[in-house]
Amino acid sequence: MNIHLTKSQIGLDGVPAAETALSHVDGERGELIIAGEHVGRLAAKSSFEGVTARLWNGASKTALTEANVRASLGAARDRAFARLDELLPATKGLDPIAPDATVSHAADTLRMLHGRAPASREVTALDAYLVTASDHGMNASTFTARVVASTQADLFAAVTAGYCALTGPLHGGAPEPVLEMLDAIGSRERIQPWVDAALARGERMMGFGHRVYRVRDPRADVLKTAVEALASNGTDLPFAGEVEAYIREALRKKNPERPLETNVEFFTAILLDALAIPRQAFTPIFAVARSAGWTAHAREQQRTGRLIRPSSSYVGAMPEA
Repeated sequence: MNIHLTKSQIGLDGVPAAETALSHVDGERGELIIAGEHVGRLAAKSSFEGVTARLWNGASKTALTEANVRASLGAARDRAFARLDELLPATKGLDPIAPDATVSHAADTLRMLHGRAPASREVTALDAYLVTASDHGMNASTFTARVVASTQADLFAAVTAGYCALTGPLHGGAPEPVLEMLDAIGSRERIQPWVDAALARGERMMGFGHRVYRVRDPRADVLKTAVEALASNGTDLPFAGEVEAYIREALRKKNPERPLETNVEFFTAILLDALAIPRQAFTPIFAVARSAGWTAHAREQQRTGRLIRPSSSYVGAMPEA
């Protein structure tokens, strides 16, 4: 007998697929816990290496330190640079900059990208982003990584699978369109007419709404705080804030029962743009952050889980008796 599933059932909403000690998302309360700490507190006190150590320790029951992870990532950057010619045959015509294994991942990323030592506030801002984006429950790419890891495939296969899932426009692809929206609005006097016209056409407001969160995405405020520290980098935070405020008001009027709130992508776009990271690099930078979670989830799945093999509901034709 054919059984037709609801939209939520087809999307596996609310269906536990694993037990994890790595992160917890509460969409009703607007809460994200990573490695036993609220995301705001974690971003305020931890580096990317620090949160990676916490995630890996939770997954593998090891005792890695921030220094251990920093050394490992530094050595990995050196190994990647040695293979740069075969991995990346074409650049922007500039000589690639060798990594410095002695500095943090955030600092070295900015140094190699811009050809100069970054300011401490820039390193702090990028670290806040990397920590905030390091893990987020059983999202599409993390679930994909866990499915691959459940076959006992290695970490490289699991992370590659996670990245492939990330490249889809419905997962991790919204920061660049946020900037395109801000560019299209252009000035303060155009905020109201532009937003009203876009909503009247039924267009989606980029950086608003989330599949899980029913209230404001807690990561948005973490990154807004990081952006405020970069105001001297040329970021027009008051303009972006006015756009955010008007869109939230317009969405509340349009759908008072369930207004769409600001999500992480809105301030991700502003933060990465303020750090002069090219828009085409937004997804790779997100993948750098989420690799901490992907590898931790893959290790946890291999250690505690079993082969992930869900069933399906057949709705096709049945053979005649």
